[in-house]
Amino acid sequence: MAFKTDIEIAREAKKKPIMEIGAKLGIPSEHLLPYGHDKAKVGQEFIKSLAGKKDGKLVLVTAINPTPAGEGKTTTTVGLGDGLNRIGKKAVICIREASLGPNFGMKGGAAGGGMAQVVPMEEMNLHFTGDFHAITSAHNLLSAMIDNHIYWGNELQIDARRVVWRRVMDMNDRALRDIVVNLGGVSNGFPRQTGFDITVASEVMAILCLSNDLEDLQKRLGDIVVAYTREKKPIYCRDIKADGAMTVLLKDAMQPNLVQTLENNPAFVHGGPFANIAHGCNSVIATKTALKLGEYVVTEAGFGADLGAEKFFDIKCRKAGLKPAAAVIVATVRAMKMNGGVAKADLGAENVDAVKKGCPNLGRHIANVKSFGVPVVVAINHFYSDTDAEVAAVKAYVAEQGAEAILCKHWAQGSAGIEELAKKVVALAEGGSANFAPLYPDEMPLFQKLQTIAKRIYHADDVIADKSIRDQLKAWEAAGYGNLPICVAKTQYSFTTDPTVRGAPTGHTVPVREVRLSAGAGFIVAICGEIMTMPGLPKVPSAEVIRLNDAGQVEGLF
Repeated sequence: MAFKTDIEIAREAKKKPIMEIGAKLGIPSEHLLPYGHDKAKVGQEFIKSLAGKKDGKLVLVTAINPTPAGEGKTTTTVGLGDGLNRIGKKAVICIREASLGPNFGMKGGAAGGGMAQVVPMEEMNLHFTGDFHAITSAHNLLSAMIDNHIYWGNELQIDARRVVWRRVMDMNDRALRDIVVNLGGVSNGFPRQTGFDITVASEVMAILCLSNDLEDLQKRLGDIVVAYTREKKPIYCRDIKADGAMTVLLKDAMQPNLVQTLENNPAFVHGGPFANIAHGCNSVIATKTALKLGEYVVTEAGFGADLGAEKFFDIKCRKAGLKPAAAVIVATVRAMKMNGGVAKADLGAENVDAVKKGCPNLGRHIANVKSFGVPVVVAINHFYSDTDAEVAAVKAYVAEQGAEAILCKHWAQGSAGIEELAKKVVALAEGGSANFAPLYPDEMPLFQKLQTIAKRIYHADDVIADKSIRDQLKAWEAAGYGNLPICVAKTQYSFTTDPTVRGAPTGHTVPVREVRLSAGAGFIVAICGEIMTMPGLPKVPSAEVIRLNDAGQVEGLF
């Protein structure tokens, strides 16, 4: 069966001028800073003027652990936003921006798919409004100023062996994970080992996504710990005097981007920290602005609920004072079959037993999200190969877990295919059963927070960490950072740290390889297993098929 590609569908979109989309939300044209005809940034002064308005209801879209079969979380986020507008609710979508690394690598873009997309698709998945370039530049300005400070006499007595601030670029490039800089003689500085992370793992990205305004942004940038002296005294970004110039570089990037869906409904696309190596949520400023402008705000958290939803609840909601009214967990029949042991090549054949065998992964996510006090509904993202018996098996399993699963056909039908889910979300959100609370209190010791996440969310037996890691966490507690939440960097493919282990495993352990203090962002990163903060490209990267066609249009993006 032949289908149009996402990019072909997006190219046929009947977009409205972005000023019209802003007008639907009550944003005066003078407060929209246009980037062409179909995207704009919302001005800071307008955002400040909304402070006294009542908030709408916040709905989180999360998912099961991703599989090669595809789940469609962003597609469902966009579809649900369109569906809520279709049934008469004033709904706004909030999603993340796409990183160039996965676009040219394996994962693809981040604009939804089929008839549930945000447009302009090509621009959103490439340079968009330049936010990621600004973040990369601000981050690397600080890197340059650290090495420059050491070169010109090192007044702060930085120990070059203890510079913890690496460099970043928005591309997958394993060759840059570990490098030596300042080679070539006296005039080039003092050689030291460092490396690159991908831009979406930068603390600057996390800071931009958690800041409330430009003043908050500059304070958080100043709080970044960049290095230590020989006496292990921390050196901050403000000591290097880089925070002001970094804020200048980020001035426009801090303003949320407004675009539209295929059905001309408003969408904020702003910020994009990875969910497996960062906190995986769009910006606080975009979410809070949307809550002032809409009755409903539909947002997503990255990857499966064990990573994205946990970080959304424990980091973003905790820091921003957000209280979600409902959550949607996206699953597919195909993914259930993969969790049940079926190979990707065999997913087209009906296999109800495999569906049943794979459902415990979904069940684990349902129980986890419920444990935060948020009511849950499951969206079965429909594929044409799904059979009635397979869908019925998922629905029956979810009912046993005390929730409801609804078949959604938004990929093929747009908002018309997701009305039932939209109505259920409204019922949950307006039912008043939400009683949100984070997983752990601020005052819990850092290692215990890590154990709590591992045991209650991953269902692990314990966390394995060397004495040096435990001592580092205790030292940060003594330095006043004990109240920070934990951001776990681990594989997205499994509840364990082994990406090959599917389903709902128990009896495993979580090995912590490294911990990093993100004092500006306000969390501590625990790097687990083999996870990399600079991904590599696959054997056959998507970049090999991305090109311009004879008409000058982009082909191959997905």
